Amino acid sequence: MTKNKTTSYPKDKIRILLLENISDAAVEEMKDAGYATIKKLSGAISEKELMAEIKGVHLLGIRSKTQVTEKVLSKADKLLAIGCYCIGINQVDLLAATRKGVAVFNAPFSNTRSVAELVIGSSIMLIRRIPDKNKAAHEGTWQKDAKGSYEMRGKTMGIVGYGNIGSQVSVLAEALGMDVLYYDLEPKLPHGNAKQVRSLRELLKKADIVTLHVPSDAGTRNMINEQTLSYLKKGTILINYSRGDVVDLDALRAFIKNGTVTGAAVDVFPEEPEKNGEKFHTVLQGLPNVILTPHVGGSTEEAQLNIGLDVTSKLLNYLERGASNGSHTVPQLNLPLQARTHRILHIHSNVPGVLGEINSKLFSHGINILGQYLKTNDSIGYVVLDIDTRLSDEAFALLKGVKNTIKARILY
Repeated sequence: MTKNKTTSYPKDKIRILLLENISDAAVEEMKDAGYATIKKLSGAISEKELMAEIKGVHLLGIRSKTQVTEKVLSKADKLLAIGCYCIGINQVDLLAATRKGVAVFNAPFSNTRSVAELVIGSSIMLIRRIPDKNKAAHEGTWQKDAKGSYEMRGKTMGIVGYGNIGSQVSVLAEALGMDVLYYDLEPKLPHGNAKQVRSLRELLKKADIVTLHVPSDAGTRNMINEQTLSYLKKGTILINYSRGDVVDLDALRAFIKNGTVTGAAVDVFPEEPEKNGEKFHTVLQGLPNVILTPHVGGSTEEAQLNIGLDVTSKLLNYLERGASNGSHTVPQLNLPLQARTHRILHIHSNVPGVLGEINSKLFSHGINILGQYLKTNDSIGYVVLDIDTRLSDEAFALLKGVKNTIKARILY
């Protein structure tokens, strides 16, 4: 694709909004690609504020705090794509984004190492009861003893959710001489000598350390509750660096108080402050051998750099090539560029007859299709057409008039 090709979205007219202090690496990538109209805000903003800011924006970048609701999307008059610069996408109303033909991307792999390392680090601190000894030392008390302090070697790590993070925890734990058990709803190929168990109950009964790596959905909310905690053997350590609503914190507090759980590390909470410096409260505060962190499992310089590059690459590939690989809304396509053609993108409601109407309109006007690709999901269809350059403007006008069209644009 040559730089002098005209497009329906010249780079100097593309407006980009980045929230929540997204990595400067993302900004530099966008500027290097020729996009200069970039507005970057350091924190999350409210729904009302975002409804005002989103008008005229083509690309939106967020992290985990910003909520992109149906109301926000209703005001997004030019929005093409949303980049979630994090692992999760539950902060975006995906159904509303799909209906509006807005592509949603995230970075499911970029901070997995950071989280996995923190799980291992927290496990070592907790099994040695370092939080209590650290607190005592700061308060001027010398607590030099080995009681309740153990090595990781020979213990059993129980991993709930054997995905990108869980499997890395598995490798690191085994390198420390641990036995590894994991539970997942799907059969997963084990790393090393890890063994998959058939039920959550079996894992909880056998593990010395339990670490959670599951999404937030109807099947995982409060999965660690009074009943499941009762399966634990006395002295178990529990770590939650997944989602804040998968653990009943009141129940966890009770099991810490009764001595079943002798250490816990929690990085995610059902309700979290929107901005740094705001007051924070949880029922786990003040408990012995408990590590509380402010949702920083994936917050390392390396992870933020990788996330910035990963998501930005997906956004720019979609904007410039129509490649939707990694999208959770627009069907995924990744197509080679064709010389001496203009490419048109067409997003429509997934109803019968749309592709037939597209082909019929173009055929009736003598427009030759040099390449055509279609992919659908339950709600929408995504068509990419490579058209003879002499007739692309006419083709674009025809495609905008197709029934059930959601979005159409000339890519180049």
